[in-house]
Amino acid sequence: MDWKTFQALLSGVNKYSTAFGRIWLSVVFVFRVMVYVVAAERVWGDEQKDFDCNTKQPGCANVCYDHYFPISHIRLWALQLIFVTCPSLMVVMHVAYRDERERKYHAKHGNKTKLYENTGKKHGGLWWTYLISLFVKTGIEISFLYILHKIYDSFYLPRLVKCEVSPCPNQVDCYIGHPTEKKVFTYFMVGASALCIVLNVCEIIYLVSKRVARMAQKMKRRARTLALHERYNKENSCSDCSTLPMSRLEKQSLKPQFPGHLQATLPAHMHASAPNLS
Repeated sequence: MDWKTFQALLSGVNKYSTAFGRIWLSVVFVFRVMVYVVAAERVWGDEQKDFDCNTKQPGCANVCYDHYFPISHIRLWALQLIFVTCPSLMVVMHVAYRDERERKYHAKHGNKTKLYENTGKKHGGLWWTYLISLFVKTGIEISFLYILHKIYDSFYLPRLVKCEVSPCPNQVDCYIGHPTEKKVFTYFMVGASALCIVLNVCEIIYLVSKRVARMAQKMKRRARTLALHERYNKENSCSDCSTLPMSRLEKQSLKPQFPGHLQATLPAHMHASAPNLS
């Protein structure tokens, strides 16, 4: 398998990822792909030749090997690496789809207007695509760990297995080649897979919490704007009072409040008269 092409294909995901996503990609290539290519393939090699049974019965060793190793660790890890990195290509394909839409929009409306501010920014549908890819990657990692544990009954590799499968004449002792090395690499790959699961979960929590915080800020900003509008409307609800003339306001305030039957007219001799100054 050409891992260099695979790495070049996934390197484009790095610029659309968060800090957790970049760490995840580094863990995948440094602690999984490189270990797989450099060491693990050589340790396993042609493991069926290193599987020795203390019998000369034709076909017994092959049947026992198939019984205890229905799928090789090394091939299972290769499938796991392929499947676990494929969801990241969803993000690259979504960004390519946005770029194509942006190109068509520019060809139709000119370069002055933009359909997206940044085609690689995680907003709208791209945010959901990125989040779904994280859930898919986490599910694939957990599924392959479960399959590995289910097939071999544990992550532990014994040095000796006892086989009673036909056509073996009786219980046969079979020995696994390089059991300690295989055990170490198995634990290492399982640990790297568990670390990737933790990074995926942390990235999911980071994305969701950041989205919730952004929505809370928008709601607070909207509530603050509504409060300012209500206060402005209350302050300007009596604006017609300020337009009244002062004489009218004075008349309203100085108008006598006594009932009509108490307001008696004064006699003529009680009216004040101005002095005659002529």
